[in-house]
Amino acid sequence: MIKNCALHGVFRGTECNCGEAGILILDDEQTERLGRFISGALRHFPDDLGLAMNQHGWVDVDVLCDAMRTRYKWSNKDKLFSMIESDEKGRYEINGRKIRARYGHSVDVDLDYPETELPELYYGASREEVDILLEKGIRPIKQRYVHLSTSVEKALEVARIHTDDPVLICISAEEAKKDGVKLLTANDNIVLSDEIFPQYLSLVEDGINQDDIDQDIKEKDSIN
Repeated sequence: MIKNCALHGVFRGTECNCGEAGILILDDEQTERLGRFISGALRHFPDDLGLAMNQHGWVDVDVLCDAMRTRYKWSNKDKLFSMIESDEKGRYEINGRKIRARYGHSVDVDLDYPETELPELYYGASREEVDILLEKGIRPIKQRYVHLSTSVEKALEVARIHTDDPVLICISAEEAKKDGVKLLTANDNIVLSDEIFPQYLSLVEDGINQDDIDQDIKEKDSIN
């Protein structure tokens, strides 16, 4: 659910970090429904909703709100903005009268983010697919871009959605950029690329303490 704290603004959960219960904006069901709608509209089927998306993925906020209210009479622009503002994953961004998804597109967009300054990036894979990735590189399958993680923790967290025993691949971002590969910073955790060629990939050995990583993830989740 999404609520509003008079002192700290919108938040997700039953109470604000300050302990205040807050005023309800969207209940759990409304949050899920609106989240799915916004994801579909800005990542997958804007044309079906009459949204004119430009090459960089932007659509008009008011047009999106009109389409949203047609589907959900209880929705409005304030509820949309509360979704965006309280989203801890930073999935969307608003710039004036425009809104777009930061990542996760299946439609053909040309995102104009700055390139990462990080020397290394990470990608979590299953043991069944890791050999083919190291041999042929990482390519997008259902999405427009390859999604890479800025940290070991995030890469493993994402990989665990699909496998219980993830393997970590390190990407030499510094070398890839020197060779002209674009690596776009979508947010603090995600970097996007058209394709990562095998010469920039290496398997992270089992020297990483998995228990320490799991504990770090649990501690961060408890804080959030």
